[in-house]
Amino acid sequence: MYISARSDYALRAMLAVAASGAGEHTRPDDGTGRSDGGGGGELVKAASLAQAQGIPLSFLQGILLDLRRAGLLLSHRGTEGGYALTRPAAQISVGDVLRAVGGSLTTVRGLPAEDAGYHGVAAGLRDVWLAVDGAIAVVVDRTTLTDLLVHREQTAAR
Repeated sequence: MYISARSDYALRAMLAVAASGAGEHTRPDDGTGRSDGGGGGELVKAASLAQAQGIPLSFLQGILLDLRRAGLLLSHRGTEGGYALTRPAAQISVGDVLRAVGGSLTTVRGLPAEDAGYHGVAAGLRDVWLAVDGAIAVVVDRTTLTDLLVHREQTAAR
């Protein structure tokens, strides 16, 4: 598994939005991908995320668009606008975020593991790559944004 800068930045941005409490009580997405402003917490501005996480703003904007398209973030335009989670942080997994910005969790020569094809003596490799992909999926799909935020709080308390 390769964690790209894009994936790392996406997770950091989602954690920052989750930590702000933005979206904890938002209404379901109306299909536009935009918030009605009725959510809990302050909406988080892209520029604030970029500065706080040390992410180039132009790069972050593309990532936020992917997260919005995947149904993980809501956006609200205007001077009071920003981003919020579409559902509670406990219901958004690391796997959700990784797939939203990177597609497959595991790739073989740039293709999803399930598309890897071998013949002859290497025929068993596909099964190995699929097992690796499955093991990674178990970890990232079981770990939520809330789990990571709680871990941060527990580490800070030590």
